[in-house]
Amino acid sequence: MSREEVWAAWLAVARNGGAAGADGVGIDDFGRDAKTLQGGLYKIWNRMASGSYFPKPVRSVSIPKPAGSGRRVLGIPVVADRIAQTVVAKRVEEVVEPLFHSDSYGFRPGRSAKEAVKVCRDRCWSRSWVVDVDIASFFDEVDWNLLVKAVEALGLPSWVVLYVRRWLACEVIDADGDVAPRERGLAQGGPVSPVLANLFLHWALDSWLERAHPMVMFERYADDVVIHCVSQRQAEKVLASLEVRMTEVGLRLHPEKTRIVYCGNDRDVRWSGPRSFTFLGFDFRCRPGGWRRDGERMTTFSPAVSRAARKRMSQVMRSWRIGRRTDRGFDEIARLVNPIVRGWMNYYGSFGRSELYPLLGQLNAMLAKWVRKKYRRFRSWKRFIRRWCQVVEEYPAYFEHWRWVTRMAR
Repeated sequence: MSREEVWAAWLAVARNGGAAGADGVGIDDFGRDAKTLQGGLYKIWNRMASGSYFPKPVRSVSIPKPAGSGRRVLGIPVVADRIAQTVVAKRVEEVVEPLFHSDSYGFRPGRSAKEAVKVCRDRCWSRSWVVDVDIASFFDEVDWNLLVKAVEALGLPSWVVLYVRRWLACEVIDADGDVAPRERGLAQGGPVSPVLANLFLHWALDSWLERAHPMVMFERYADDVVIHCVSQRQAEKVLASLEVRMTEVGLRLHPEKTRIVYCGNDRDVRWSGPRSFTFLGFDFRCRPGGWRRDGERMTTFSPAVSRAARKRMSQVMRSWRIGRRTDRGFDEIARLVNPIVRGWMNYYGSFGRSELYPLLGQLNAMLAKWVRKKYRRFRSWKRFIRRWCQVVEEYPAYFEHWRWVTRMAR
């Protein structure tokens, strides 16, 4: 292990930011003094190189899951542990990246969730049946013995395996200060967890699917998996086989969220089950398409922003309380709104852009309320509308979403 690896890991951790760990030391505190920083990094390198580095307990933080389906527990390591984990994660990534399946997209360099959604859409057009897979509490149920065996099989230095073992067994401190031991699972929040999760699922799922069911196609982003089949019979066979496989590796499928979905547009198919599914924040279902020459409307199975994602974004917009910020100027409101809205548009606007328009119209309505409360001369609706049209025409890029929507939702 070189000192340059530790320094590069520190730079990566500093870029990512994040909250303080159980010791209360944040990124700024750790790197405030250059002399103290160098001493801290030297200590990490020295102890890791000698095998005497022992991680501190991780801080447990509970956050709500998307779509309101319970809560997710994150384990936030201290800054020093994040640096050490980044060193190990880089070593593991260099070895496993060439091994990973081409249809694995999560937490991999040069790959993105949008790419996974696009591939899923294209395959839904060619294959009419999908197994929508939900692995129940994956990060809480990972078998340590199987994971360590997978790491050992990579032929990495022995200190990599040593520290992976120590991080897996690291204790957790909750909000009340109680310390709890762990016996299985991966602490979400650590830099090494994503690559270890991908490694586990590579052997437990990706390679197994390639061997046991070579005719199917799939996309996996972390523990979100969609499997494409050519028939209902094949989908049922794959699902039954997958349940057995998950039991073999110490995991289980969610009984309600894992299901077979028909994604064709043939209404004559006798199927009383679901005809839509959600993947990476997009709802996949039949939607109106173009027009045929005979004047009939075509339908296509395609993705667009999910209802749960729209609800989340609407809650975020309401939390800004724009209507009450009458002490702020246009520039301040734009700086608050634009970076977040730009991210929504770049991601959710990639497919089915028009599904975002009502949400952006809602944001315009909030801005309209703010203007009319801040400036008395615009209390008249006609005067306000006339000025609004002038502004959006003269400054179409002032607010990011004005590139798409300038009208207001009711």
